[in-house]
Amino acid sequence: MAFGWLQFTSNIGSLVGGYVSLLVAPVTFMRIPGWKLCFHLVGMISFLVGVLVRLFANDPHFPDGNPKASSKVHGNSYSFISEVQGLLQEAKSVVKIPSFQIIVAQGVMGSFPWSALSFAPMWLELTGFTHGETAILLSLFVVGDSIGGLFGGRMGDVLSQCLPNSGRIILAQISSGTAIPLAAILLLCLPDEPSSIFMHGLVLFVSGFFISWTAPATNNPIFAEIVHEKSRTSVYALDRSLESVLSSFAPPIVGLLAQNVYGYRPVAQGDDRISADRENATSLAKALFTAIGTPMGLCCVIYSFLYCTYPRDKEKAQMEALIESEMQLLALDPSSLSGQYSLVKSSENQESYHDEKPGEEMDFSEDGDFEDGDDKSLIYRRPTISKFFE
Repeated sequence: MAFGWLQFTSNIGSLVGGYVSLLVAPVTFMRIPGWKLCFHLVGMISFLVGVLVRLFANDPHFPDGNPKASSKVHGNSYSFISEVQGLLQEAKSVVKIPSFQIIVAQGVMGSFPWSALSFAPMWLELTGFTHGETAILLSLFVVGDSIGGLFGGRMGDVLSQCLPNSGRIILAQISSGTAIPLAAILLLCLPDEPSSIFMHGLVLFVSGFFISWTAPATNNPIFAEIVHEKSRTSVYALDRSLESVLSSFAPPIVGLLAQNVYGYRPVAQGDDRISADRENATSLAKALFTAIGTPMGLCCVIYSFLYCTYPRDKEKAQMEALIESEMQLLALDPSSLSGQYSLVKSSENQESYHDEKPGEEMDFSEDGDFEDGDDKSLIYRRPTISKFFE
């Protein structure tokens, strides 16, 4: 649910920020142009967020917010070079996780449609919508995406409780699968007329609602479960870097498809023919559907591999976290192990003493060894390591 709130607030913030920048852009304050004021405003908000994170956020690398405590646990303070080496080692361990590889492969495919949607304003205007109508339609898509992220995060938590090893994966496949028919309705079935603004807005809202479940319901929660909490920053950073770099090829691919495959022809300067815009809108819509439908279908297939890798990776991460927590406890208090051993030994000796019946004599052989068949033999049982943690 937390990832759903993050996506919801991020999208709403982007929407509000876009409108504020449009309102402030034509204004001049103290001889400062409005577009410069927007940059100053972003800088001040970023500084405020940094202060709030420093005051209220907890870094798992530093227990109780104290870097010195972390150095005590590890035994020494790290230099810059050792920190870089540790980050590289951490990144290598993250990349080797099968579930991470699968989600990154899915993410590369899934990022293509979002990058291709940068052509959506152009397609809507070629269809005949005005600048204001285009802004409203895209705002409906963002609102649907925000609400869908919140809904997807909640449903992911619910399904993970009912189906711990498959619930989140099923939800992601539903989300990526429904994107294909919704994109077909929006780009291929609706009429290329500005009079259908209501239908375009409705389909855009529903599309944004359904295709936004994968990140808050599946990808981000699974990342948090398959790695140790100290490696979560690395897993998210690696995911975003790999997906962003590879998905940047989507807009050029859409342009090449529209112009070389589906017949898009740039309109000459001064040519105001509406028919030319309609033809180009149809060509661009076909290219957009190819760039959305094909990757989403591949995403749905790639998610299937998580059914095999996700349960194993999650269990492995849980075991590693348990072992590390026990080792940290022993490092902080080494005497606890010997103390527990002495208590176990003392209690067993007392039990052995009380088990002897009063008045009975113990028969020892001349060489001091116990007889194997003697019921009165005193047996010392060595405590196992499992008893130390009971």
